Amino acid sequence: MTLIPRSLFGRLLGIAALTTLVALVFAGFAIGHVLERFVTQGLDQQLDAQVDVLARAIRRDGSLDRARAISLPAFDERGSGWGWRVDGPAGAWTHGAPIDAPRMSDMPDPPFGPDRPGPAAGHPHPAADHPHPGDNHDVHFRRIAVDTAAGPVVLTAAGPRAVAIAPLHEALVPLLVSLCVLGAGLAGATLLQLRLGLAPLRRLRLELAEVRSGRLHYISTGLPAEIAPLATELNALIDQNEQGLAHARRHVSNLAHGLKTPLAALGLKLAEPGRDPDGSLGAMVDQIDRRVRHHLGRARARAQGGNARSRTPLAPAIAEIARALARIHAERPVGIAIDVAADFIVAIDPQDLDEIVGNLLDNAWQHASATITVGARMVEASIELTIADDGPGLDHGAIRDALAPGRRIDERGDGHGFGLPIAQELLEINGGSLALEPASGGGLRAVILMPVAP
Repeated sequence: MTLIPRSLFGRLLGIAALTTLVALVFAGFAIGHVLERFVTQGLDQQLDAQVDVLARAIRRDGSLDRARAISLPAFDERGSGWGWRVDGPAGAWTHGAPIDAPRMSDMPDPPFGPDRPGPAAGHPHPAADHPHPGDNHDVHFRRIAVDTAAGPVVLTAAGPRAVAIAPLHEALVPLLVSLCVLGAGLAGATLLQLRLGLAPLRRLRLELAEVRSGRLHYISTGLPAEIAPLATELNALIDQNEQGLAHARRHVSNLAHGLKTPLAALGLKLAEPGRDPDGSLGAMVDQIDRRVRHHLGRARARAQGGNARSRTPLAPAIAEIARALARIHAERPVGIAIDVAADFIVAIDPQDLDEIVGNLLDNAWQHASATITVGARMVEASIELTIADDGPGLDHGAIRDALAPGRRIDERGDGHGFGLPIAQELLEINGGSLALEPASGGGLRAVILMPVAP
């Protein structure tokens, strides 16, 4: 089972959502890091200011001049968590919050000496930035070393990390809200972009449906540059199909014309005395001639009408065929019940519809015991017509044989076994289908699907 959506909309939306989420997370971490450095820099400046004051109070012998070791306001507040410490050869001095003595790992770089050029004695080296002294994670401090005649003096100033963390937390709330609003805005913009960007594909699909239904002849070429070549190729395919259909119709017409003359000659021969005593051969020749004329007329009509699809009302056609068959089979007391909506119109040539329904109704009339039922209903873009009789019916093997050309299941009558296959072929040509199945109350049920006329 793949996680990739089958639609272009889903794929593009998924990629946009993933990249937007990654970008927002990255932006959140990046902005948070910048904010942390910004607020930490303010705390460092306060600590560096205190360290600078202490560095100016260091004597050349490494001792601390307490008179000059002024504590900044924050360091004088009791319990504030601010403090400083001086460690040198002459001793250690502290003020404010307690600070552990520096360890070797906490020591800054060695001070400048006589063999290393640097700032003058008594001035601090660049401060070393440590996150916390000792193991206290709640304290942030700055530490430097001052070179004196007696040796290096280490100066440490510390403050509570909460001074930096609290503003950071206050800034993160509006940051997260802003990122969420930005994400929602980007999601809306992405949906709008996908709707507008994929609109030409929806238009192409609708126009293809219009072409298939016969309401349009070609797809419009006023499409974006990426889709316009596809529309051009589809129009070329439409032209190619039309040329192929025209070629096939010419062949049918030529075949029909080629058969007409021999049939006419055969009819004249059979009309001679003694050639056809009972007239059965002449009737068959006449039936063949009518079929040839029918298909010749269809070929001419299609050649003149192009791709225009027929619109044939279903109910009147069935009623007329039923009246004709009732007269033909007047010796059989069979009743017929027709339930077909008056507004059902199928996209089938009237002559084709007459031949389809006529063959199926005639077959039902020959085998029904007392009743034939005809009904129709809408099934999506098709009309389902059912013709059921209460005769002996057929098993599944016989149903399969009944649709084979030239196979007769019932030897009674004067048929030749071509009625059902012809009906099936005509339906398939017109975009429909035929299925035979046992009727629920016994007998045979024919299910015909026909396209709805636009």
